[in-house]
Formats: sequence, C-alpha cells, structure tokens
Amino acid sequence: MNSPWAVVAITVGLISLSAFFVAVEFALIAARRSRLEDAAAASAAARAALRSAGELSLLLAGAQLGITACTLLLGAVTKPAVHHAITPWLAGLGAPSWAADASGFVLALAIVTFLHLVIGEMAPKSWAIAHPERSATLLALPMRGFMFLTRPLLRGLNHAANWCLRRVGVTPVDELADAQDPDALRQLVEHSATVGTLDERYYANLTSALELEALSVGQVARRDGAYSDVQADATPEEIQQTAHATGHLRLLVRDGSDTVGVVHVRDSLSSSGSARTLMRPVLSLPESTPVYEALRTMRETRSHLVIVDGPSGRGLLTLTDLLHRLLPSEAA
Repeated sequence: MNSPWAVVAITVGLISLSAFFVAVEFALIAARRSRLEDAAAASAAARAALRSAGELSLLLAGAQLGITACTLLLGAVTKPAVHHAITPWLAGLGAPSWAADASGFVLALAIVTFLHLVIGEMAPKSWAIAHPERSATLLALPMRGFMFLTRPLLRGLNHAANWCLRRVGVTPVDELADAQDPDALRQLVEHSATVGTLDERYYANLTSALELEALSVGQVARRDGAYSDVQADATPEEIQQTAHATGHLRLLVRDGSDTVGVVHVRDSLSSSGSARTLMRPVLSLPESTPVYEALRTMRETRSHLVIVDGPSGRGLLTLTDLLHRLLPSEAA
C-alpha cells in the first residue's frame, strides 16, 4: 500500500476495533447481572447487554474472533508497511542490507505489537473492568449487531470448542454465575476479619450463617427431652399454667406418648375448649433435611417449631434455636 496515510488510517481503525472487542469481552465478565436487570427497564442497551450475558459463551467467541481478525490484519497491513519504511532508514545509517532488513522486521513487529497490546488490549481491558456495567451497556448494541451477522460462524466455532471440552471431561457453560458460592463467601469473610475490616461480632454472625448452609436439622435439633407439653385433654387453665411455668408460648400437645399437635397459649385465653380443639398441626421433618430448606418450609407453613425424626431419635427444633445459631453474639 503506497499511501502512508491510508496505512495509518487502517491501523488506527484496526486497533480501535480490537479495543472494542476487548472491552466487550471484559465488560460482560465483570458486570453484575443484577445491576443490568435494574437498568433494563429503562434502557434498550441494558436489555441488549442482558441478552449478551445470557449467551456469554457465544459473545466471547465473537469477541475472540474479532480480536484475532484485527491481529491478523495488523500483521498483514501495518507490519509490512512499517518494515518497508524502517529498512531504508537503517540502510542509510550504514547497516548492511541483510541487517537492515532483519532489524526492520524486528522493529516493525515490536512497534505493531506494542501498539496493539497497550492501546488495543490493555487500555480497554482496564476501562471495562473499572466501569463494567457502563461499558457493557455502551457497547452492547453494536456487539449484538456483529453477533447477528456472524452468528452461524460463531455457533460453529463455539460448538467445536465445546466438543473439545467435553472430550476432556469439562462441562461447558453459556452463562456466568452471578452469585458467590458458600466457600468463596467464607474465604471472603475470613480474609476481611483477618485484615481488620470486619467487626468481630459481625464475623461470628456471618460465619454461623454460612455454617448453617452445610448443616441438617438433625445436627442442630435438641434431643434433651426437655420439651414443654400438655396432654390433649388439658383445659385452657392448664395450658396457661404450663406456659407460665416453662416460659414457652407454644406447647406440644400429646395424646399419651404421641405428639399430635402444637398449641399457642394465646388461643387458650378466649376459649374454653381443650388442647385438642385448640391445637394446630405440628411440622415434622426428617433429620436429613438441610437447615436452609427447613427455614423455608417453616416460613411457608408459619411454623415456629419442628419435630425432627430419624435414626438418631426424635428431636425438637425451634425458630429461636436457629436465630441463636445465626446470631450467637446477639443471643449472648
């Protein structure tokens, strides 16, 4: 290409295009999906970014295709032009023709690589990471247009890459997880406490909450047998006396040795019926039930206590027990 200005224009265009693809790639990886969802109601660009986040594997394939194409074109256009411009200058300094040609090739390669690496990759990467949601939204619509034009090719490339991954036992994913797993959160909490950025009280509370994720109700249920209960034929006065003596508002209702329900002392204040007529069903769960699932079930059924059954015997778990486990510093 004879015109140096044409070479400069093409080079600037290719480096800019490479910067665009790099920024798109890092922006969608760093962006929080929840923030994009909040902005999607009022912004078409945010909705486009959200769609791209939902097919991240395909978007990354498009970004890599664009970056690779720009790199190859820089090597085909800019590097030879710089090489041919430098070689006569080096020869004019007295270098042998072979040395001038070899040195020109190395210098041209270094110059083009430096420009592409710093301006076309590192700078846009840093900008995208510093402003992930803003950059993802700003670049979403043109990237969606590129993906629309090249989608068949991208699907083919993506399918080939996924096939290679499955051959080595790796399951491909098309969407980046937006939440931290419990192990990552636990490490973050421990690190924050170690460096002194997290109060010791909050550290204890957060650690207890994360520990519950791995526990079952059988591991936290009380099995000491010291349960507050009344017989099914107990009168309202007997219910109130038992509640006053034990300090518990909810009492198990027994028919002999069997637990048949639970009664709240409040229900006995305006009724003359027995505990059997006032009781409500008692929630019973197997001891292998995860604590977080038990909490959800208790919330949905409005139950404040659970009977835990299993090979280890019968136990009792109350909402207060779980709160004390979650907030040990507050309970103390």
